Amino acid sequence: MTAAPTARDRRDEARDLSTGQVFARACAAEWTRLWTVRATWWFLAAAAAVMVGIGATAGFEAAGSPDPPQGDPAWRISTITAMPAQFALLALTLLAVTSDYATGGIVPALQWTPRRTILFLARALVLTGTTAVAGALLGLASALAAHTTARPLLRLPWDDGVEVLGTVAFVVAAGALLAVGLGFLLRHTAGALVAVFLLMLLLPLLLPQFGYAWMDALADVLPGTGAAFLLLGEVPGMTTSSAVTVLLGWAGGVSLAGWLRLTRDDANR
Repeated sequence: MTAAPTARDRRDEARDLSTGQVFARACAAEWTRLWTVRATWWFLAAAAAVMVGIGATAGFEAAGSPDPPQGDPAWRISTITAMPAQFALLALTLLAVTSDYATGGIVPALQWTPRRTILFLARALVLTGTTAVAGALLGLASALAAHTTARPLLRLPWDDGVEVLGTVAFVVAAGALLAVGLGFLLRHTAGALVAVFLLMLLLPLLLPQFGYAWMDALADVLPGTGAAFLLLGEVPGMTTSSAVTVLLGWAGGVSLAGWLRLTRDDANR
């Protein structure tokens, strides 16, 4: 008769696992956790409704226009619809992090994966990768909806599509990494949602309206401004390289702050 493994036996077994094995297990656990929560499906449904709905509406409007476009690419619709839809994906990411603190689930999560850096990296990778792929797929669906409802007025050149969908995926991934960092840093759903809303939408729109040069300069270094330039291209004085730098800087800096708090503070405070 074999004796049941003790807690010490399990700890010894965990020490024998390589970092790669622990990381793979943590990613598998985070993946399962993400897709077994009903909120994930609701947020994805909201993003799909926005992107596909606006894409189809734009196609109908193009077809019914007295001066309809001839041969324009439908991919432009993907970037336009991604601007509002990204907030559903960012909310999904935030809730996946902060819900652990709201329910106390962070304690068993760290008991399952006591190496906090690995937990952080696994959660960031799963959430960022999932939302980036979702953004690209929904961008494709949005362009297809516009192309179908406006056929044959709008085209779908695949060389343009690769660039557009890559841009959408990058913007969503950078925003999701920023959201992961905010979630671990603030540990509060409402506060993190307000922070994301301010950084990604409200402040970039509001600050330039005051007419002060320093406010314009501040707006230019906010992540929402970089996202708006890459998706819409209507930000004076900004370039692609500066927009990418702004987004990566915010995503990297805030995620670093979230990682530091996770590794240095008590999990249940």
